Amino acid sequence: MARYSYKGKLAGKTVNGEIEAANEAAAAAALKRKNVVPLQISRMQTRTQTLTQTMGAQKAVKKTTKNTANKPTSLAQKQLFIPNVSLEDLVIFSRQMYSLVKAGIPIIRAMQGLADTTTSIRLKEALQQVSIELEKGKPLANAMSAHPKIFSRLFVSMINVGENTGKLEEAFLQLAQYLEDEQETRKRIQSATRYPIFVLIAIGLALLLMNLFVIPTFAEMFAKFNADLPWTTVLLVSSSNFFVNYWYVVIAAIIVMVFAARAYVKTEKGKLNWSRYKLNIPVVGSIIERSTLARFARSFAMMLQAGVPLTQALNLVSEALENDFMSKKVQDIRRGIERGDSLLRTANASNLFTPLVMQMIAVGEETGRIDAMLEEVADFYEREVDFDLKSLTAKIEPILISIVAGMVMILALGIFMPMWDMMGAIKGQ
Repeated sequence: MARYSYKGKLAGKTVNGEIEAANEAAAAAALKRKNVVPLQISRMQTRTQTLTQTMGAQKAVKKTTKNTANKPTSLAQKQLFIPNVSLEDLVIFSRQMYSLVKAGIPIIRAMQGLADTTTSIRLKEALQQVSIELEKGKPLANAMSAHPKIFSRLFVSMINVGENTGKLEEAFLQLAQYLEDEQETRKRIQSATRYPIFVLIAIGLALLLMNLFVIPTFAEMFAKFNADLPWTTVLLVSSSNFFVNYWYVVIAAIIVMVFAARAYVKTEKGKLNWSRYKLNIPVVGSIIERSTLARFARSFAMMLQAGVPLTQALNLVSEALENDFMSKKVQDIRRGIERGDSLLRTANASNLFTPLVMQMIAVGEETGRIDAMLEEVADFYEREVDFDLKSLTAKIEPILISIVAGMVMILALGIFMPMWDMMGAIKGQ
């Protein structure tokens, strides 16, 4: 039996000690039976072994100092354009951490192993920094909170609850399932909007080509015949001439409008107005609203299942929503509960949920199973969103056809009618 020293978490507190076991896996299993989450397990060595390794390490440091003195310490400094950590990377990371923690692998070793295997540069750096902070004795949640662009407050809060309750593997499993649902919803939305976006791009290119090449050709022909042109033709020719002669003004105006809109959206009032406007977009607005409500219900249920207090869970969930208008509504629900109102009453006052969902929340509050009812609410909204996304193309097609028909009608009135008039005049001569 070998002797191992360990560092772990017991009821949220860092503990250190020694334990005898056949190997590291057996030591981790013994610690888990004592409700200790192992952070680091190392085999205790004799004095001779320790001195030998120390001398070897000193020689290695001296040998590599010259080679590493002029090299950048951060991988991010080597590349200017590094992609952000995707949802897929976080799903894989959460799944792997669940398996490793469940198997009793120390947290520090698990982090270092995943840092070596991940393909995301930003996630690799973050895991390396988290490992360093863990070795200093910091809790895992605190170490992750130093990377808010990768680990959201919702993510960190779940890890914090898992650490304090000794159920860290369950926290990673819940996060993996939540992120997988989020990833699947985004994929469905991207798939449903791909066709309309492609059609709109094609229409834009067609308008550009007509203004640059088609309309100027017909305008020259009309000018040679000195024909009286209808107002539709005059409008087409004038717009084409303006675009050809002042194209730089058009491009500059577009750039200015884009930057002005982005600057306005970054303001507090702009974010709120844009978030409210997105919910009122025809056809798409209701899908965005119900998709956001599904995320709210799913994340809220997950936080309650983990044991997070109700008001704190609402505060964290509101920050996880991407729509500022709906986030403000959730904050209003939290403030209502803090004043002493029930969840049912504050949710009803927010006007966010349908009567059917309100009945489900009422049943959950009466039975004390609000988390289970919220999961049903999330499933309900996700089924509706899935159905709407499948029929989205059928709903948008009439709008796109109307746009194309309008373009054809304007061309027919503006170009072909003057040609018919000229042909009639020629035949009359």
